[in-house]
Parts: sequence; C-alpha cells; structure tokens
Amino acid sequence: MAMFSKESLHNLKEKVDLVEVISSYLPLKKAGKSFKICCPFHNEKTPSFVLERGDSHYHCFGCGAHGDAISFLVGFLKVSFTEAVEMLAEKFGVSLEFQEGEKREDLGPLKTCLQETCKFYQFHLLHTEEGKEALNYLYQRGIDLDFINLFKVGLAPIDPALTMGFFKEKKLNWEALQRSGLAIEKKRNFPFFIGRITFPIMDVQGNVIGFSARKFLEKTTGGKYINTPETPLFKKSKVLFGLNYSRKEITKQRRAVIVEGQIDALRLIQEGLNLTVAGQGTAFGEEHVEVIRRLGVKEVFISFDGDDAGREAALKVGNLFQKEGIEVFVLEFKDGEDPDSVLRKEGITGFLNYLHKPKEYIPFLIEMLSKSCNLATPAGKNELVEKAKGYMADWKFPLMVYEAERKLANSLQVPESMVQQKIVFVKSEKKEVSVNPDQVIEADLLRWIIHSGINEGTLLPLIQKNLSLVDFIDPPARKLYGHLCDLFLRQIPFDLLTLAEYVDRDEGGLLDLIVRKKIQLERSKIGIKESIQKILERNWMLKRESIKTKIQMGKQTEVEILQLAKEFDVLRKLAPKLVEIE
Repeated sequence: MAMFSKESLHNLKEKVDLVEVISSYLPLKKAGKSFKICCPFHNEKTPSFVLERGDSHYHCFGCGAHGDAISFLVGFLKVSFTEAVEMLAEKFGVSLEFQEGEKREDLGPLKTCLQETCKFYQFHLLHTEEGKEALNYLYQRGIDLDFINLFKVGLAPIDPALTMGFFKEKKLNWEALQRSGLAIEKKRNFPFFIGRITFPIMDVQGNVIGFSARKFLEKTTGGKYINTPETPLFKKSKVLFGLNYSRKEITKQRRAVIVEGQIDALRLIQEGLNLTVAGQGTAFGEEHVEVIRRLGVKEVFISFDGDDAGREAALKVGNLFQKEGIEVFVLEFKDGEDPDSVLRKEGITGFLNYLHKPKEYIPFLIEMLSKSCNLATPAGKNELVEKAKGYMADWKFPLMVYEAERKLANSLQVPESMVQQKIVFVKSEKKEVSVNPDQVIEADLLRWIIHSGINEGTLLPLIQKNLSLVDFIDPPARKLYGHLCDLFLRQIPFDLLTLAEYVDRDEGGLLDLIVRKKIQLERSKIGIKESIQKILERNWMLKRESIKTKIQMGKQTEVEILQLAKEFDVLRKLAPKLVEIE
C-alpha cells in the first residue's frame, strides 16, 4: 500500500461526508435526524441500515454491518483499501501526497486529457455536419439520443487537425496525451482515434480511462473496433466494459451477464439489465474472470453471438468460470443473431425470454463436442468423454467435476462409473494463493478492535492484559497491533483513515482482509475474548510442538531431554486461560 502523508489524509478526513458517499450509490431516505434504508449487505424488507448527518459511521441493526466510508466502499464496491482511500480523495477534491521515499505517478493529467477529449468527441458528434452521418448510422442501429447522452458516445473527427487543434486550445499536456493513449508518440501531430464513433471506457468512479472506437465508414482502415492502447490507467486484460454501470447490481445479485460487444453491453444496461459487462476487444481471459469472481458472483450468463465463432467463444469463456466454481449458463441465439439484434427486433422482453431459458454449461459442452463425435458408436462416446476431460481437467472444485461427470453419464446413457474412470480431478498447475493461518487468526482479533472502536471501555486493556506484541506471529498483524496500542496510549480517536497514516503496503493488504468481513458489533466483548483465547491456545500448542521437536531430533543429552520432558509435562497441564481485568 502506498504510504500517504499524514497531512493529506488529515485533510481528507476533514472533508469526507459519509452521507454524501453512501447517497452516491444508494437512495437514502430521511427519518427524523437520521437516514434509513434497506441494508445493502443483506436482504431485508424493513430498513435497518442507519446513519446520521455528521456521523462518520453507519450501522445495520439487522445484520450488524458497521463501518465508515472506507468500510462501505470496500464492502459495497469490492475495491481494495487503497482504492477506497483514492476514491474518497478524488470525490472530495483532496490531493493525496506520499511520504518521503514513496513514489507514485500522478495520473491526474492523464484523466484530465481523457475527460476533456470525451466532451470534445461528444460535441463533435452532436453539433457538426460530420457528426450527422455518424448519428444516422447510430439511429439505424436503434441507438437514440438518450443512449448517446447517457453513455457519452462521441465521434473522433476524420480530420486529425481538428483534434490536434482542440488539444492545443485546451493546453493539454503533450506527454499526458501520449501516455493516456490519445496521441501517437512517433507522430507528434497525430491523434490515435480518427473517423470513429467513440465509447468511453470508465473506471468504477466514472472517470474516463480510455475509449473503444467503432468504424462506421467503409473507407476507415483497421478493425471494426479499436481500443485505447495499454496505459497506466487502462489494462485490457483487467478492465471490463460497462462495469462502472453494472458493478452495484452485480455485487447485489451475485450474477452477471457477459456479452461480446460494447454496444450489446450498453443497450442491455440502458434497458435496465445493469448486470452486463463485455471484454475489451481481446479474448475474455482469466484476469477478467478474477474481476467478476472478486465481486462475489455465483452465476454468469454467457450471451455471445449466435454463430460458430460466438458458440466456440462461449465454450472457452464458460470453462474459465466453471474452473473457478462459478455456475455458467449459455444463451443460445439463432444463427446470425446477437443481443443487440434481439433487442432491436423484440425489445428487452425478447432478450429476457432467452435469459430465463438458458442452457446449463455441461449440456452446452456436450452439444458442442458431439458435433465432431459419432455418439451412435462406443468409440464416438469415448472420444467425447476424452474431449470433455480436457475441459474439466483443471477445474478447482471436485464437486463441480462430480456433477459434470453425472450429467455427462446421463446424457450418454452410460453408468456414472464409466465416465468417472475417464474424468479425474486434477489440481491446476497454476500456483494457488496460500492461506496464512496465523494472519487469519490474528486478523480476527484486529477486526474486532478496529470495528468496535479502540477507545470503547476496557476492550484494548483486556487484550493488553493477555497478549503482547511477541504473541503476534504474522509481521503485518504485529505492526498493526502496535499502531493500535500506540493510538490508544496517546488517546487518539481513530477510524480507517487515521490508520492509513500509519500502515505500509503489507499492512494495507491485511486491512483489506480485515475490512471485507463483517462483525456483529454487539458481540464485541465476546468476540474479542474468543479471539484472545484462540491466539493463546495457538501459541501454547506451538510451544508444546517446539519442545517435542527438540526431543525427537535426538541432539540433546539425556539430562537435557529429561529437562525438556519435564517442561513439556508442566506446559501440558497449564492450558492457557484468558485473564479478566478487574
């Protein structure tokens, strides 16, 4: 995590308005001096999520969710701790500075270039003679002015001099123009986008980070779509088009619709299906899947074009999601159809008919593979099973494989045991992210401290009575606990923004782990006692194991072994118990 300066974080803390933050994402309703809404973190019909003007924390009396502006952004938008700090700084106009020794590029000039150019492109589309031809093209495709204004659709002029003139008029930084992908480095007087309809690509905060540009004239060279090249703001393999519009609903419903084209995505979002995202002109890859997975998605609906290429792509992309334990459904359009054409012919009702009757991934996989296999023969069935095994070989979850085996056996009308012999669960060769059990158990204690408040009664003194810094094994957890103790000793009230003044990158990662998990605030004292007891027992067991290891190594004398055995016996009888404070 970047080490932000204390001064800039203090300025941010003074300006953050929790009501303004939450009202950007949820329709707050005033109830006396408070605001009350249905909790975004659990399903409920009667509002129990409460916050007050001027207060720095929200609380849900239904599920116990409690936190500040950072907690809300991390929990609701599934962003990291660092991203949440940066989002707040941008929203409230605070320039974040970094502590000495910390270097980070200022991306503000790049964002300014992209934001201003987006306005220029849209003006050129709506208010010039050249724009009329592009508008006619859009109108013919069923795209209206509401769509254009909502999604800031624009037009990059055919004449590069117009774009370059705009850059000069606005005095946009030339280096920033190049680094943002708007100008070509080797041609100082040449913009990247020429004669194309532009669709801005945005980050979760609604900032323009790039463009996807479609040609509408036959004479325009290049592919149908071109995207902003890789920049410090825009990474094709990690950015999903339309996610800024759909993130909230995807997180809430835990499902997503995946389409191929940008227009497909925006059309569905405009029609109210704001669960939709698309790739960025490159193959939908594992990093895109990871973005979706981190949002807590359990189901995806692959909605690709109704042709051979679209079906093959659906097969591959669906397999990436199945590998991660996400259930996949495929929308099967007629030949030559795609989401956009269905919307134009049948409206959103026609598309929802497909969405409500999708095909499960395994039957779709069998259907696709059977095209090249003669299922009337044992050899053909065997061939299909072998091909299916190639898709399922690196799925991470045995239950997903078992269910696939069962469905495959039923489809081929053979005993399940025959298929199970062919499909064997194999762990992915890709290195898995290891779980640090010491960090997990210590993070639980730190979570109770941070969420319940360091200055609340005797909670921290109770911890200090039972644990010292040396009892924390995980280095980031030990450092973070030290910061909390220091703040308590100096009687400094704290929240997550205060902690941001003290933590480094490693602790920032730990804070992500801490903030993402909710607690029930009314269980603070019980939860803290339980966490202390777990750490005490963990350390007690480690000491016992250490003595046993020394004895078993056989490097000690008989006298030393006897002494170790006595120590072990004494320790075994002294199981740790939490010490209450008077």
